[in-house]
Amino acid sequence: MKKLFGKIIVLLAICFFDVMPLLAQEGISTKRDFFEEFRKIENPNARFDFFFNTPNRYNKNSGFDWLETVNGYLNEAQKLLDSTSITKYKTIQAQIYHDLGDYDKSLAISKELYKDMEDWDIASKAILLDLMDETYSRLKLYSKQIDIRQEKKKLGITSNVTFYDIYSNLGLHKKAMDDYIGEELRKIGEKDYFAKAIFNNNVGNYLRLDKSYPTALDYYKEASSWINLYLNDVTKIKSEKKLIETEVLKKVIEGNVGKCYTLLGRYEEAIPHLESSISTLKKLNDDKYFNDLIENKLAMAECYLNLDDLRKTTEYLSDNLMPKKAENILKKNRIFAAYYGRIGDFKNEAAYLKRNMHIIDSIQRNRTEIQNQQIGTVIAADMEYAKSRIKEQKEELELSRIAMVDKEDKIQLVFISLIFTLLGFAGLVYAYLKSIKNQRLIAEQKHIIENALVEKDSLLKEIHHRVKNNLQMVSSLLSLQTKNTRSKAAIEALEEGKSRVKAMALIHQKLYQNDDLSVIEMQGYIESLINSVQSVYKKGGHNINITIDAEGVELDIDRAIPFGLILNELVSNSFKYAFPESDEHGKIYIHLRKIEDNAGFFEYTDNGVGLPEDSDDRTNSSMGIRLMNRLVNQLQSTLNIDNTTEGVRFWFNFK
Repeated sequence: MKKLFGKIIVLLAICFFDVMPLLAQEGISTKRDFFEEFRKIENPNARFDFFFNTPNRYNKNSGFDWLETVNGYLNEAQKLLDSTSITKYKTIQAQIYHDLGDYDKSLAISKELYKDMEDWDIASKAILLDLMDETYSRLKLYSKQIDIRQEKKKLGITSNVTFYDIYSNLGLHKKAMDDYIGEELRKIGEKDYFAKAIFNNNVGNYLRLDKSYPTALDYYKEASSWINLYLNDVTKIKSEKKLIETEVLKKVIEGNVGKCYTLLGRYEEAIPHLESSISTLKKLNDDKYFNDLIENKLAMAECYLNLDDLRKTTEYLSDNLMPKKAENILKKNRIFAAYYGRIGDFKNEAAYLKRNMHIIDSIQRNRTEIQNQQIGTVIAADMEYAKSRIKEQKEELELSRIAMVDKEDKIQLVFISLIFTLLGFAGLVYAYLKSIKNQRLIAEQKHIIENALVEKDSLLKEIHHRVKNNLQMVSSLLSLQTKNTRSKAAIEALEEGKSRVKAMALIHQKLYQNDDLSVIEMQGYIESLINSVQSVYKKGGHNINITIDAEGVELDIDRAIPFGLILNELVSNSFKYAFPESDEHGKIYIHLRKIEDNAGFFEYTDNGVGLPEDSDDRTNSSMGIRLMNRLVNQLQSTLNIDNTTEGVRFWFNFK
């Protein structure tokens, strides 16, 4: 039943994580109103965290709505001279301007904040520097971008300064890919499926930009497999934010697959992938994915143009399509020219072709010199960073060399010591070889001794067992004699003798049952002895409350036998004489403990009628009392009797 329940839980979990991405996708469009949630937050720090931890913040309201609200909060903070809140709201403001495409305004605010960020916490510094990094990239100010990355490395936000995305922006896609693979592949964990999806998607992008379309398509398909594996991995708990990021990445990859199919001329295969990607990216309204959305729409227009569906072509070309990157503007104009050529509007065809010629001429006039300068700057920075890395590595190698020299010195000392040790050892070899025969003889003797000890233990157990059996036979003979005796006094004497014999037999029984033949555990022995005495006095002692406190006390046989006989006498007397009328409220307390070394203390009390007033006279005549005194003498002690309180108390110290 438990196994079936467990299987049901696993199936439900799998279903949950399969459905969650769909729920997350639905949440991109309608599920949550992040703008309203932001406005309901009162604390500036909480607003800051919410804004930067919400990947789909523009799902219902545009960046202009957010900017207007944040400007209001900023004005209030400036009136109150709340410097912390001013910093938080200005950082949000800079991000919104960036998302709206106003990179100059975003950079101006970021620079102002950058001057005073020394006292910020590391998380806030990372947000601002990441924003400046991205903004410098959009403005193609790559030298400034490198400075920001070096600052991030200095602060420990990143572990390395990378150049591959900058090389790609400058058209050096092959170098970018090689650097990216060399830097990032070693960082990815074996089961980090999300990171593997990002890695394969980025490698696919570099290959697509380098016009290696079939290979790029293979990498995109690999990325798609990893992202699906991540979504279906029930062992990893995913937050709502992570699920949305995953779903968006999945759709970006799907769009890249569609673009590859388009570039390979497989238009009908491309359309479903592009449509699915566009549907999700349109809901984001995020500048981060703006170029992906534009490129997907242009690819859709190109697919439908090549499939002669001119209505769909114009639909995608007219769908609020305002590309910012020069290559996307050129592609849009080229598709328009091809469209007008298909419908016979050669005037508009020529106009769009002319636009492209002007753009290309302008790019070529400015691009060669500027791009060469930028490439030179980036390569110089890359080389400088490489030099610094080489310097760091040299310092590390020097430290390693010093450590190695120290190690070699230690090895030499060890080697010299080893030589002397070997010389000494050589002197011992002869003695060792000579002693091998003796050691073998010792081992054989040891084996014989061990076998003898085992045999001795077996014999001792057998002896104790036989002694116990013989004592039981004596007890049985006494029982037979009791049945053939009519004298009441004789019967009582025989029963007492039988009880004493059983007490001794019980000692031998406990010994041969123990692993350790030298000692007896007294708590268990006393309990067994009392049960044995009760079996003799069938009419008495069964309602008496007996308390035994001898836990952890062990005695050897020389002391255990006197103790057993003493206790047998005491318990028998209590059963016979202490409770003549009724034993309903009878109590017996037996206490045995070790004091130090082998010394100990014994105490026996009952709450019966006590000893008679002439007990001193009877002491000399009572066999039981005389027997106990002799047994206590064997234990090198004296029996003490207290009859002044209720009942009677016997005690003595022993060695």
